[in-house]
Amino acid sequence: MVDRLIATWTAPPTGDRRDDDAFAALYTDPVALNGTTTDRGDLVARYRALHAAFADLAIEVVAERPVADGLAVVLRQRGRHTGPLAGPAGVLAPAGRGFDVLGIDLLGVDGAGLVDTIWVVADELGRLTQLGAFGDPPG
Repeated sequence: MVDRLIATWTAPPTGDRRDDDAFAALYTDPVALNGTTTDRGDLVARYRALHAAFADLAIEVVAERPVADGLAVVLRQRGRHTGPLAGPAGVLAPAGRGFDVLGIDLLGVDGAGLVDTIWVVADELGRLTQLGAFGDPPG
């Protein structure tokens, strides 16, 4: 399942119904995202925004462990900032810089094998620092 999730999130968006179909094959609608009921279409929008902001996007599994009714996954995400990145503090203009961050996903999986719950902890501060959102990154 994790390989299918990574393949979907790293594949360039088609911009049409195929994006929605790819997510429908993996996620329930709605899905619980960090405790909030979220339409699957919002995941597709996040996926498209991710690709609009970053090129050379790659996700690597660092560790994966089964948990009751799902999986815990540690992921390394890399890419290059080539488009506007919207966030809580506004929009960060493309910097052309690369990033390399870790995140942890706890995925709940329903009886049909679809992800119905996602808890995500990601190093967004580390990514923003690497992209120069607070000035030049150290070192």
